[in-house]
Amino acid sequence: MKEQTLAVQRMQDYIEKSKTEEIRLSDLARASLFSPWYSYRLFRSYLGLTPAEYIRKCRLTQAAKALRDGNARIIDVAYDAGFSNADTFTRAFFREFGRSPSDYRKQPVPVTFFVPYGAKYRELRKENIDVSNIQPIYIQTVRKPERMCIIKRGRNAEDYFPYCEEVSCDVWGILMSMRSLCGEPVSLWLPPKYKTPDTSTYVQGVEVEPDYVGIIPEGFDTIRLPEAEYLMFQGQPFREEDYCEAIRTVQTAMDSYDPSVIGYRWDDENPRIQLEPRGERGYIELRAVRRIAE
Repeated sequence: MKEQTLAVQRMQDYIEKSKTEEIRLSDLARASLFSPWYSYRLFRSYLGLTPAEYIRKCRLTQAAKALRDGNARIIDVAYDAGFSNADTFTRAFFREFGRSPSDYRKQPVPVTFFVPYGAKYRELRKENIDVSNIQPIYIQTVRKPERMCIIKRGRNAEDYFPYCEEVSCDVWGILMSMRSLCGEPVSLWLPPKYKTPDTSTYVQGVEVEPDYVGIIPEGFDTIRLPEAEYLMFQGQPFREEDYCEAIRTVQTAMDSYDPSVIGYRWDDENPRIQLEPRGERGYIELRAVRRIAE
């Protein structure tokens, strides 16, 4: 991987670790190991944002989460996000999300949270991955309740990268702003009965209560999923640059697994589920099963 890519990633890592502190360009330059001028150019070239714009988006998304999930005063949220007063914070929040902080706290409608994808992540592709050295995979049964899933359909995508090209990665930011039954958005591979004509097998969405009456973002759709049992496959923690290998390792193990050894058979009437790949917890996929006696 190019040194420039790694330099941008180091700057992103520094920002992530210093969310509540003042971050100067000189700090980012020390993290990148390049000059301040060159670090600035690299950052903007790779991420499409200046460091200041990137930091502001990160902190405003952090503030929106605090307003959505807690009872903190707006001025306290503003200070935590690095703003010196509530008026400046309110203007910045409105520019970012189209709502004032007070309106959003009263009614946290879906908005687009900023998702700071790493520079290394942007260069990864599922090609030429060596899975000969398989690491231990943890498997457990999980029962999911009846639920509604608010989804964004693509056109032809059957996996993540084509889906992002068809729909854009901003979908995940919208889903992150919505409360989920399982605590986070999901990606799904839909069985035929959940697809509509000329739409993708792979979708992203958020699981909500079956009687959900909240706002459905424009361009999104809903499906109703029954209560079902799943086998959850979880790999080992991984480094960000090993993202694709971590996914392929778990998927290879899942494809070769025979659930009959524990009294189940695959249930292909329910969607396969992918959670966001996070290095600290390992890659996770869930595949529906039924007991053989059923």
